[in-house]
Amino acid sequence: MSFTEKVKVGVLGASGYTGAELIRLLNLHPNAEIAFLTANRFAGQRMADVYPHLSHLDLPDLIAIEEADWKQADVIFCGLPHGTTQETIKQVLSEAPESKIVDLSADFRLSDLDTYAEWYGHAHQAPELQAEAVYGLTEIFRDAVAGARLVGNPGCYTTAAQLPLIPLIEAGLIEADGVIIDAKSGVTGAGRSEKQANLHAEISEGMHAYAVGTHRHACEIEQGLTLANGGKAVMTCFTPHLVPMNRGILATSYVKLTGAESHESLHACLSERYDSEPFVHVMSLGVAPATREVRGTNQCRIGVFADRVPGRAILVSVIDNLVKGASGQAIQNMNVMLGLEETAGLDQVAMFP
Repeated sequence: MSFTEKVKVGVLGASGYTGAELIRLLNLHPNAEIAFLTANRFAGQRMADVYPHLSHLDLPDLIAIEEADWKQADVIFCGLPHGTTQETIKQVLSEAPESKIVDLSADFRLSDLDTYAEWYGHAHQAPELQAEAVYGLTEIFRDAVAGARLVGNPGCYTTAAQLPLIPLIEAGLIEADGVIIDAKSGVTGAGRSEKQANLHAEISEGMHAYAVGTHRHACEIEQGLTLANGGKAVMTCFTPHLVPMNRGILATSYVKLTGAESHESLHACLSERYDSEPFVHVMSLGVAPATREVRGTNQCRIGVFADRVPGRAILVSVIDNLVKGASGQAIQNMNVMLGLEETAGLDQVAMFP
């Protein structure tokens, strides 16, 4: 697909945080133009009424998803709730088979249909599309993304966890099984819907673990680590926590070294793997990355440390959950799918303080 003019983009679920973030980033994209925005609950309203910070932009009014003309868009970003995207994408591709789709829900992330049914509680409604979907962890699966029509954008926790772990497992530097991932997320990771648990008084001045031992990103992480392990099944221990900040993911992974490996060899492996990557940065040995250093950007920063326990090491990775963990990586995937400059629209420097 070649574009001499602007790429026409549709955003489904534009009233969510990831939808608003897509609009913010696409506004900076030199090759993109928004064709339509859907948000059933706010259909007929202006985006400025839902997100005043976007009021200066010339945006189409929000419409119900039934009103969307799929053929108006070259690329469609789906920011709909889990379980609702499968039928919608099936309809889109039946009416506009040339369209490119990047799905930000979990509906096309898991390649095994039985695993999907086990973790999400129902059978997949578009198995024929799942068979062609490409998992969009861009730095790892770039070649497959480039030829894809449908990309399942990774989850935020999984992006932060897999980027440091996959190269090390592929290289045989750490034991694939027994990885412990302790991860923290800002509140926007829970979405924008009104929930008592997300009220300021419930969230501020504290933090808590949730979905302990049952979070759905565990199976997604294990899918990627299993592939890195040559197809041999991998089990991890993954616990997410909610912290009182708006944006950010910090994942601390505890790993067991193989043979005579050291934290220095892990650092060397990651530094070499990501040396030419524009969005993944490996810190100097002993330097811990912080979420404030990636706020508002498509960056992932990784720190490598020796554990005081012999034969073990600690990895610390940070991303902005709404950008590299969602909308930014979705645009990165769009750029790769269309043969555009991969960094287009994504060159932001972190907002600080």
